[in-house]
Amino acid sequence: MLCGDIVGMWDVALSDGVYRIEFAHGTTTGKRVVYVNGKEVVRKDWMFKLVGRETFTVGGLDTRATVNIEAISGFAYEYSLEVGGKSLEKFVHDRAKITKTWLLKVDGQDCRIVLEKDTMDVWCNGQKTETTGEFVDDGTETHFTLGEHECCITATSSGRMKGGIVHRLLVDGEAVPTL
Repeated sequence: MLCGDIVGMWDVALSDGVYRIEFAHGTTTGKRVVYVNGKEVVRKDWMFKLVGRETFTVGGLDTRATVNIEAISGFAYEYSLEVGGKSLEKFVHDRAKITKTWLLKVDGQDCRIVLEKDTMDVWCNGQKTETTGEFVDDGTETHFTLGEHECCITATSSGRMKGGIVHRLLVDGEAVPTL
């Protein structure tokens, strides 16, 4: 159950899912509470110092996150989130470079597939998936199944120096649009 002093809320997309982080700060009591997806993960009551940091982990891989509390004037405070030692903005920017995400419906159910480009790990709805990789004439293919469906992530050259590698998801041979 969330308390009424929520002062910061952030959504963090990791390979194993999207996590909602909420921070409650009682500026009269100094209370600090961190929630991840509605579950309390940090609680400190009666803190005399109203500024500082609260560090915790998020996700199945225990990614380190920190809420920073800074006084900006009088009794006004500013709250920011760091993930993996970086500001949330930098973390999101860097993750966009090393991951590719697809959202789709499979058998009527929402499905989130994430490719970690650096390791070629594939995550389906928060679970790391068994894959088989193979080299083909124009790049690589990473094969896996989703229920009864055959899936393949292709990696081919964009043909442009700055374009890099293009990743496409195919489910039962049909291309899925990228986020």
